[in-house]
Amino acid sequence: MAVWARLWAVVGLAAAATAGTGCAPVAVGGAVGGAAVAASEERGFSGFVSDAEIQAKINHLWFRHSVDLLHRLDMTVDHGRVLLTGQATDAQMRLDAVRLAWQVDGVKEVINEIQVGSGAGILDGARDTWISTQLRGVLTFDKTIHSQNYSIDTVNGVVYLMGVAADQAELDRVIQHARSQPYVQRVVSHVQVARAQP
Repeated sequence: MAVWARLWAVVGLAAAATAGTGCAPVAVGGAVGGAAVAASEERGFSGFVSDAEIQAKINHLWFRHSVDLLHRLDMTVDHGRVLLTGQATDAQMRLDAVRLAWQVDGVKEVINEIQVGSGAGILDGARDTWISTQLRGVLTFDKTIHSQNYSIDTVNGVVYLMGVAADQAELDRVIQHARSQPYVQRVVSHVQVARAQP
């Protein structure tokens, strides 16, 4: 299937997976908008489409299993590696999310960082969003960092990083920026290093 045809198939699948949840415009806009920067990422455009397909299929499985699961949990997919975050209501929801993620073709690894608890309050959620936004801004304006190669997710003050660093020095700089943000409790890196330093 042509790359553009696959991208629109992903958009359709994402829209179907989130129909009735109020998330379809975000999913569609994210898939198409993300295509603009995909060519500059380490994984390239075809890798972006493949990862987007994986994410859309997992979202679809989550939605069919439980709308609550879809709303409470989040994921980042990079090179077939799936990072699961968010706050599950109980251990069973956490297990279901992991089990369903492994059912999708192309998944190479599932990294389970889902927390179990009653859920963050409105202020906690706003603070997590603020942390991620601030860190994204810092990475974007640091010219020594290829910021488009990193995904950031913050849950209860814990910053989860995913992506591909150009080298260890770049990754160290990203982690330092994350640790220096106010309200950050901990930084967890699942970033891979593209090449070793000479």
